Amino acid sequence: MLVLWLVFSPFIGALIAYGLGRRHEKARDYFAIALTVLELVLAVVLAVFNSGGGFQQYSGFLVTGLSFEVDGFKSAYAVITALMWAGTTLFAPEYFEHEKEGLERYWLFILMTLGATEGVMLSGDLMTAFIFFEILSFTSFTWVIHEQTKDAVKAGYTYLFIAVIGGLVLFMGLALLYHEIGTLSFMDLRAAADACPNRSVIRAAGFCILLGFGCKAGMFPVHVWLPKAHPVAPSPASALLSGVLTKVGIYGILMITLHALVEDFLFGAVVLIAGLITMFLGAVLGVFSVNLKRTLACSSMSQIGFILTGVGMLTMLSAAGSEEGYAIALPGLMLHMVNHSIIKLTLFMAAGVVVMNLHALELDVIRGWGRNKNRLKLAFALGALGISGVPLMNGYMSKTLLHEGIVEGIHIIHEIAPYLKAAEWVFLFSGGLTFCYMLKLFICIFVEKNADPERQARYDAPGPYMNTASAIAILGSSVFCILLGQPFLSTRLGAFMSGNHHILHFKAFTLTNLKGGAISLGIGAVLYLAAVRGLLKKDGHYANYWPKVLDLEDLVYRPLLAKAVFLIWCVLFRIMEMSTDCIIMLARKTVLREKHVKNRPRRFGLAGVMAAEFTEAAKPIVTNFSFALLMTCLGIIVMLFTIVYFAVL
Repeated sequence: MLVLWLVFSPFIGALIAYGLGRRHEKARDYFAIALTVLELVLAVVLAVFNSGGGFQQYSGFLVTGLSFEVDGFKSAYAVITALMWAGTTLFAPEYFEHEKEGLERYWLFILMTLGATEGVMLSGDLMTAFIFFEILSFTSFTWVIHEQTKDAVKAGYTYLFIAVIGGLVLFMGLALLYHEIGTLSFMDLRAAADACPNRSVIRAAGFCILLGFGCKAGMFPVHVWLPKAHPVAPSPASALLSGVLTKVGIYGILMITLHALVEDFLFGAVVLIAGLITMFLGAVLGVFSVNLKRTLACSSMSQIGFILTGVGMLTMLSAAGSEEGYAIALPGLMLHMVNHSIIKLTLFMAAGVVVMNLHALELDVIRGWGRNKNRLKLAFALGALGISGVPLMNGYMSKTLLHEGIVEGIHIIHEIAPYLKAAEWVFLFSGGLTFCYMLKLFICIFVEKNADPERQARYDAPGPYMNTASAIAILGSSVFCILLGQPFLSTRLGAFMSGNHHILHFKAFTLTNLKGGAISLGIGAVLYLAAVRGLLKKDGHYANYWPKVLDLEDLVYRPLLAKAVFLIWCVLFRIMEMSTDCIIMLARKTVLREKHVKNRPRRFGLAGVMAAEFTEAAKPIVTNFSFALLMTCLGIIVMLFTIVYFAVL
């Protein structure tokens, strides 16, 4: 029953919160905080019950046959999800203190998304995961457009478009996989996939599922929504978008990898390449960005690349028969998922404090604001050190494990060892870029003085900048950046999630591992001094030198949608129009027994006669609005019938 409560109580609570909010805003806020804290407590209880490595499954719930299961990884991420919501919910009342419009909608959909996210994380099969995945795609869309500005609406529709396309491709992959092996259950998927002789079909389904879930994860080349959605969304929502919703996409990719394609070398190579590009491009965009939340969003994209690199190496090492490499890569990527969630919870809430005090995000404007804000400075510093991979911070342990996975591949997979060596340097250099842009943010906000002395004087004036609840949420989350950096805790968490206890013997602080971390930090420090302070600052101001023409959405996707896709739809609808014309013409010539159209163009033969008569017969019908509405309804019915048909199968 704990699983069902974790999944469905937020949906019920969302309706209650909506009703409370229309009468008493404080009651709604207290109710939402209480609900998310209770969700956190129950998630911890569920994880404790599963601490022995047990496995539970709940299937056949409701008519649709939703199924849920619990293991170490799923229960741990149920806790992380609940922790993220509890933290942001505790912070949200102060953040929205002076905002009244749209808050009922915000709280309704924020709680519904909590239930949908828990539904994905605790799903027992890919169809259950898909259903909740689609729910959270639409409920989280409202976060992006919450401010209802021009940029927010544009970013929201980009997010929704990518989500819809991703959902369609994902569903296509699930249908193909089910047709080939007859199951989508995680318990049966591995055996069914191994018994299938046609591996190419499973691989094709895997690529569809990779792209579908990759849309939510922010994987290149379907990452375009991520740097645009985070800056315009409210900061509590940005923390959830970055810390949890991107992990929903990673969860789906990891599940299909572990249960169906874990020994498919080609699939692993594709994921590795996508991970390296995502990792490097996100880090470069972060260095060029001059907007606080956009920089953190680009950072999220880069860290997703680190995790995808781990998934790719896991698959390739497994295909090469390296049990030791598998035992390193799997807990490494799982730990980095957890670490990134905690870090982004801290950093985005800290950014929210800046926003609610200054209502600005540009670095030149917020520069110097945090010089005497010691509690916020400490929390931001811990998050920055964690994501940069500084020893004894949480990011160091997970990044070291991911790095060791690449090194193991260099030693084991000799055929592509030079390419993996290049991948290692992309990994280290991207880690250096991470330290570079986090150093830029910290120094800009908490060390430098503003170029305007009067503005700096206002910033330095004493006064409250966050209340006790916000301080508890931000400082409390930042403490985990230290706790999860200690090998005693991180190795045990990695063993619990992966079910592999070899990690307990992993030595993170050897000279070789420290050397790898030092290389990344050294690269970051040099890049900050040479690039950020030397090249990217113009007359003492932070300037954005990234060419706007390289925006992939405006450069490729929108023109492609406007031209190619539009042309395809025109052809399809023309075919549909001709088919309805045939039906209309047949009815008018048989049932209604109308005479032939006069003065028909005989010189064109039978085709010309038919075309003229079709046009004349259909004109009073197709020009009617009701006809267009009827065709739309028929299209929706066909789509719903297809979905129900495959769901029943």
